[in-house]
Amino acid sequence: MTVLVTGATGFLGAALSAELRLRNYQIRGTARPDPPVNPQPPKEKGLHLIADIGPHTDWSKALNGIKYVIHCAARAHVMGETKTDALPAYRRINVSGTRNLAEQAAAGGVKRFVFISSVKVNGEQTFAGAPFTADAKALPEDAYGLSKWEAEQVLHDISARTGLESVIIRPPLIYGPGVKGNFLTLLNWLYRGLPLPLGAIRNQRSLVGLDNLIDLIITCLNHPGAANRTFLVNDAQDLSTPALLRRIGTALDKPVRLLPVPVPVLQSAAWFLGRKDIARRLSASLQTDMSETGDRLGWTPVKSVDRQLRETAEWYVRQR
Repeated sequence: MTVLVTGATGFLGAALSAELRLRNYQIRGTARPDPPVNPQPPKEKGLHLIADIGPHTDWSKALNGIKYVIHCAARAHVMGETKTDALPAYRRINVSGTRNLAEQAAAGGVKRFVFISSVKVNGEQTFAGAPFTADAKALPEDAYGLSKWEAEQVLHDISARTGLESVIIRPPLIYGPGVKGNFLTLLNWLYRGLPLPLGAIRNQRSLVGLDNLIDLIITCLNHPGAANRTFLVNDAQDLSTPALLRRIGTALDKPVRLLPVPVPVLQSAAWFLGRKDIARRLSASLQTDMSETGDRLGWTPVKSVDRQLRETAEWYVRQR
């Protein structure tokens, strides 16, 4: 079986492609050329360069002979952007680009299209006793989340018209070897032993390790119960921000210095510095209920939080 993985050189796509090969899948990947101007032929066998993902991208060569597509490529969330100024750019890649790829996939005889969406479709915050569920009302608050939601609706429409089986997975924060963004920032802070004003936070957040997410994605390739369904995923162990930091510190073998700054003070300082989005992610709860995932697919996480944090820490130390 040959699987097309878009974004095959990214954080998720590269690790997913490697695991698929270990499980004896044939892989065809796509990636943006680097550099984008006058790109050189790809060194990796089976890698197709797609300079731009949009409404007019020609996917014919990449899709030739393909029965399964895993669409990881996207315009990723960028901290500090506003919905107004960023939405057209997100829609062009994440909505129009996904529509174009899925339409060509359906026309070319692809059987199943696995779309990596985001829990940001559900929203940014949950409250005690009310975790997000896959069938809950979508409440995206930023351009990235809205574009992912709109892309999901596009896939529902294409599936209904063409018979293409679509599977939607909405992960929360993903961590693992190669991680970037906010999680990498946390690793940097803790490795340097910086005191952090986060000791008074009493939240609960779901997250998912890279290996757990990849195992679910591969499960969704062939499982008959996955067709035309939406799934949430997590590590089956939610953590508060202080608990997560302490576990990362243990994995790094570094002391963790958490100062008990009251959350309102922390939020006010973040607002003053123009970083209220970061403060919210560190102090608010965001929990997901993946009981539908387990009930329908019989799936459970393959690795514990501590094991995945240890593997992430080992990678981090090696690459310093």
